[in-house]
Amino acid sequence: MLKIWLMETRPQYLLLSVILAFLGTCMAWYYQGALHLGYALLAGFGLVLTHISVNTLNDYFDYKSGIDLKTKVTPFSGGSGILKAGLLKPGQVLALGIVTLLLAAPVGIYFIIVQGWLLLPLLIVAALCVVLYTPLILKRKWPEWSAGLGLGLLPVLGTFFAQTGTYSWPAFLGAVPSFILVHNLLLLNEFPDVDADASGGRKTLPITMGKKKTAKFYVAMNILLYLWIAGCVIAGVSPIWTLLALLTLPFAVLAISGSFYPEDEDGIIAAMKNNVLVVLATQFLLGVGYLLAAVR
Repeated sequence: MLKIWLMETRPQYLLLSVILAFLGTCMAWYYQGALHLGYALLAGFGLVLTHISVNTLNDYFDYKSGIDLKTKVTPFSGGSGILKAGLLKPGQVLALGIVTLLLAAPVGIYFIIVQGWLLLPLLIVAALCVVLYTPLILKRKWPEWSAGLGLGLLPVLGTFFAQTGTYSWPAFLGAVPSFILVHNLLLLNEFPDVDADASGGRKTLPITMGKKKTAKFYVAMNILLYLWIAGCVIAGVSPIWTLLALLTLPFAVLAISGSFYPEDEDGIIAAMKNNVLVVLATQFLLGVGYLLAAVR
């Protein structure tokens, strides 16, 4: 039974939250000379709880809307499949989503107390992204921004604030790649679910723009990602070590190639796999870059 609950959280995705916390912590060390290991672990724990809440609430609403019954589960899309298989009841999954979000709240409150109230607006926006994503945001055009913000840019800035008690423009600019990457993570994973999502009134980019135009948009976002990373180094905003993140470019090219053939099931799954690798490895290498610059 414990394994079923674990699979419902979609653990294969939770590594993203750990890497986001790592990146934000390394940025804080580089820009502000601040490093508190306990704060880093606590912030990472809070992010993982929030991410579990996102995953389980998404599963619950997908099942209740009937979308879950029309999607084909892949390693990277289609939900956990737990509710569809009848392994857990909808109420149990909803409770898990609510409880994990409530458990994450004291972590945020703690950092507001010890580091300052300016963290509160960030946490409110992040919480709204979590709660409103499936029932509301997905039914508006271009919903992918919410994932990029709530599970990308804001977590990096939040963990940065947890270390430093402040925000900075260099930190914001350094967090933009996380927005792009998590945005792209969701975007490509939506390709196999177009028909099911459309039946539920969703307005993801592959639905509103069509798969071919969305693939071109995906290319543009990838180009922006690598130009942004290089541009921040050229402008002196980020350390030269962050160029390590450019090592993921070949995998981005593979993901891009597969995105133009979404009807090829094996091809799109391979593209999603490479995309996940780009999302995780690029942010990890950015963190390593900041870390190397901080210790030199």
